[in-house]
This record gives sequence, structure tokens and C-alpha cells, in this order.
Amino acid sequence: MARRQKSILASIGMLSIGLAIGGHLESLRLTQSARAVSEETNREARIPAAAVALLDGGNHISDIADSVMPSAVHIQAIRVEAERKVEETGSGVLMRSKAVRGLFVITNNHVIRGAENPAIDIIMADGSKVHPQKVFRDAESDIAIIEIPDGGQPTARWGDSNNIKIGHFVLAVGSPFGLSQSVTMGIVSAKGRRDLSLTADQSVTNQDFMQTDAAINPGNSGGPLIDMNGNVIGINTAIASNSGGNEGIGFSIPSNLVRHVFDQMVQHGKVRRAYLGVELDNNFTDAAAQRLGMSRSLGARIVRVYSHKNSPAITAGLRPDDVIVSFNGVKVIDENHLINLVSLSDIGSSIRIEVYRQRKTVLHTVLLTDRDDYRTAEQAAQTFMTR
Repeated sequence: MARRQKSILASIGMLSIGLAIGGHLESLRLTQSARAVSEETNREARIPAAAVALLDGGNHISDIADSVMPSAVHIQAIRVEAERKVEETGSGVLMRSKAVRGLFVITNNHVIRGAENPAIDIIMADGSKVHPQKVFRDAESDIAIIEIPDGGQPTARWGDSNNIKIGHFVLAVGSPFGLSQSVTMGIVSAKGRRDLSLTADQSVTNQDFMQTDAAINPGNSGGPLIDMNGNVIGINTAIASNSGGNEGIGFSIPSNLVRHVFDQMVQHGKVRRAYLGVELDNNFTDAAAQRLGMSRSLGARIVRVYSHKNSPAITAGLRPDDVIVSFNGVKVIDENHLINLVSLSDIGSSIRIEVYRQRKTVLHTVLLTDRDDYRTAEQAAQTFMTR
């Protein structure tokens, strides 16, 4: 009996020791876990705020790229020149119109120039290939709109290019050197670039480019320029380069101009431009301005006023050597600026303009008409600067 009591007491003792050791080990594990959490918290606390902001910024840019990529397309077009085939590659972005049903690709006219519809391949983000159903071309803005079969593909969103400022970050999306679904980053370097020689025949007269240092190379033409909200604020069109590749100077058509051309073409099949009825001085120098009594060249000098069919300029009383310095409340920088302001105005609209004449400023009201009404006029055909 005594031995049994001793055995029971020994068992109770061993159990107590085991519980004590187990409790100590569990306490040790909890302490180690708490120490690990504490060390992780301290490690995060040691990351500089600037580094956290950088990481967050990178994640934001990645999210933007993910949202835009499905609407970016690769374009291959073959045209025939001098009995030989020439292949052109470029980019585009998918958009829909609020006024017309369908799915459309926005790109540059020079990407598909001279190519028949069956010779134009549109490669979607998922790798599928389609051909155009319709193609609308506008050489004056270097914009082309391609209607394709609508399979419910995601489209991009319009942004307001007027709200973009120099220094804002942007992304260029496209197919540089055929490498589709590529993204580069930069800033808006300048705005209002309007005197670029893009074609031998000077056919691109609607110029109001944004300049960016985001890498743009051959094959990027027609692709979107994206702001930090994921909106399309331009269509990448050209580069300034001595090597033929990116040197940090690229040019994009502002989205507000692109959107105007897009809406016009999908609704009317062409761009209906307003008409003023003047020929402008494309070399208005400071010396010429000083002869007129101005301190320097600013605005658009009228060289000739066309009298055919009572043009708007004639009706408004404009004269040669008038310098248009303000158009509908907007200060006119030069003749190319005025060309854009006129062509983007609504046909039939009544516009107030300020004119510098004989050393003083006078106000005129002009009723803009449809330029197509004057296409057959002999005088209007004599110069591409006629607006």
C-alpha cells in the first residue's frame, strides 16, 4: 500500500514537472513570435517615407498599365509603291463613340497610308487578328479611324489634354520595333508644338503637338499617351531624331484634337472644318511685325482675304495686313495656332476676334461656314494655308 501511494505521488510530481516545462516552452514560443512581429514592425518603420512613396508609385503605374493594355493594339499594313511591297507597323487604341455604335481603332494615318483594307492587320491584346470593316482617314491631322468587328473588347477612356501641364508624368503604350504591349514612362516636356515638317507635301496642317521624353520609337505611332489617371491624353505620332530611334523628343496629338476628329469621322465619314477665308503669313517675323507697329511678332497676319462667295472674312470686314491676336477669347500665338482654333470651331458659330490694325486693336464678329463649300473655288486651292 505504501509503495502504491509513493507511485501515485511520483506520477503527480512528474505530471507537475511536465506541465511546468510545457508552459515554459509555450511561453517561449509566444515570446519568440511576439519578438518576430515586433522586429517586422520595426523593419517597416525603418523604411524611409520616400521609399514607401516610390513603392506605392510603382504599384500605381503597374495598375495603370494593366488597365490600358487590353485596349492597345498592334497594326501591320502593306502598301505597294513602285511595284514593290512596303510594310508599315504601328500601334492603335480601341475606343467607342457615344453617338455611333461599333468598335473603333484610333491610329495615325501614316501608319496605314496607301494600304487596302485586306492588307491591314489589327492584332488585339489577346493575340487575335482582325481586318478593318471601314477606314476613315484625315491627312490634315494625321489621324485614321478603323472600324473593326465588335467582340465586346475593353476600350480606353478619354482624358482632357487641356488639363495636362508641362512636367506631368505620362506613359507611352505601343509596339516599338514591333514589340507589342510595351510601356515607357516620361513627362510632358512642352505643349503647342505647331511647326513640324512631318510630310514632304506639308499635308499635316492641324498641328498642336505635346512633346514628351517618354521613349517613342518606330512602331509607337498611333499608340496612346496615358496620364496618371489611366486616361488617353494623346496619340503618339512622331519623333525628332538623328539616329532614327528615341532621343527623348517625341510628339503626340492632344486628345481634344483627336476626339474632335474621331467624333466627326465616325458620325459624318469625314472631318467637317470651319472656314474663315484668309491666307496667312507662314513667316511672320519680328521685323514684319515692327513695320506694322507691333513690338514683336504675335498672332496671325492676314496676307490675303478671299472674296469668293462672300467668304466669312469678307463679310466680317477683315483686310490684308490685319493681325488676328485673339480668337473667341483665346490669344493667338501664330498662324498654325489660328488654323487649329478655326478648324476645331463649330460650323455656323459666331466668333469674336481681335485684330491689330493700323497701330490699334479693333473687334470683329465672324460667322464661320463649312470649308467644303469653298473647296471648288480656284482661289482657295492656290495654297494649303488657306483657312
